[in-house]
Amino acid sequence: MKQTYSIKQKLSQMIIILLPILVTQVGIFALSFFDTTMSGHYSPVDLAGVAVGSSLWTPIYTGLSGILLALPPIVSQLMGKNEHKGVRFSVIQAAYLSFSMAVCLLIIGYFFLDPVLTSIGLEKDVYEVTYHYLVALSTGIIPIFLYFVLRSFIDSLGQTQITMFITLIAIPINIVLNYALINGIWIFPELGGVGTGYATSLTYWFMFFMAVYIVHKKQPFSSFQLFAHFSRMSWLKWKEILTIGIPIGFSVFFETSIFSAVTILMSSYDTNTIAAHQSAINFASLLYMVPLSISTALTIIVGYEVGARRMKDAKIYSWLGVVLAVIIAIISGIILLTFRTDIAEIYTKDWEVLHLTAHFLIYAIFFQLSDAIQAPIQGALRGYKDVNVTLLMSFISYWVIGLPSGYLFATYTNLGPFGYWIGLIVGLATGAIFLTSRLVQIQKKKFNYKQIHS
Repeated sequence: MKQTYSIKQKLSQMIIILLPILVTQVGIFALSFFDTTMSGHYSPVDLAGVAVGSSLWTPIYTGLSGILLALPPIVSQLMGKNEHKGVRFSVIQAAYLSFSMAVCLLIIGYFFLDPVLTSIGLEKDVYEVTYHYLVALSTGIIPIFLYFVLRSFIDSLGQTQITMFITLIAIPINIVLNYALINGIWIFPELGGVGTGYATSLTYWFMFFMAVYIVHKKQPFSSFQLFAHFSRMSWLKWKEILTIGIPIGFSVFFETSIFSAVTILMSSYDTNTIAAHQSAINFASLLYMVPLSISTALTIIVGYEVGARRMKDAKIYSWLGVVLAVIIAIISGIILLTFRTDIAEIYTKDWEVLHLTAHFLIYAIFFQLSDAIQAPIQGALRGYKDVNVTLLMSFISYWVIGLPSGYLFATYTNLGPFGYWIGLIVGLATGAIFLTSRLVQIQKKKFNYKQIHS
């Protein structure tokens, strides 16, 4: 990354960093998408098993990996200060921490996976697929957590096209392995939906080893000599990572788990309504990749500018990212409103499900407008290393305001299942308002601090 002096230069640098992140995020989304759809072509039981397993794995993974999102602002600020030795030390310590987290998760899974699945009350065939799918997926937990650290290091240097390249190669590998292990092609056993777990795990190992090779051999990463010396574990550095990362992890968990909670609450409705809800949520999740990617880009850029003590530039980047996200959300909303029936046809040919999906997609327009504000602002705040208040705001917005209001709308009005979506919109909008006020407050504080100490 480099210093910029005009809005045009800032927008150019942001887009250069943003576009590869967006492709990477969509690619990661595609891995889960192909697991589910390819299992569905094998049998409904395998589809159900993989879907349940994926719904359990995703919040846990996103929450725990969210802790490691502390690394980008730490590295970006160190790069802004030109402290390269501190970068290597921070990355190695984050790798130690991620390995420890992965091992702890494996131990917990060994003792509690069966009781958790039993408590859900799955049918026997679905239980078997879910259990063995998660066991298969567990063989890739260590590499995906270590890869997340290396990916954060690579992205923090502004080289986001590298992780995009890794993801684009990983997707076809995952598809081929899925097909081979689901159906039993060539030397591979026929494992049905369970095969997607092993395929995804092998893909995780591939992504990890590829990242190791790039970081070790290619510039500018090799100049940091990450693997030349493995320092001792530093509890002080772990404390710094966890102090920033735990609030981020919980914020991510609160946001992702509320959608799982709504899905569980909606299980009381008929099959067509549940199917329409899932289809609309799936497409809304795809649209969310845009503000999420802008959020990640802002964490890197704002962190870099804060590290260099260019508070004015950090402020401009923050609001530039929000404006860009809102403009894209408005354009997407118009397209969504116009072609919502055509989009629904991607998921189903059943007339009733199609009609309900198209109706749910209208609410998705308001989803993404709120996301276009709150997600980029979260990313900017992480760049400032401001995470504790964000955690509290996320909890209040989603679980104290959003979910209860959704339940009230769904239960005590004639909105029915759409009431839950209105509740989610209320929660997201509340979060956007809270976070905007927090960003304004932090920027004033940082600007005044700079004036006093300049």
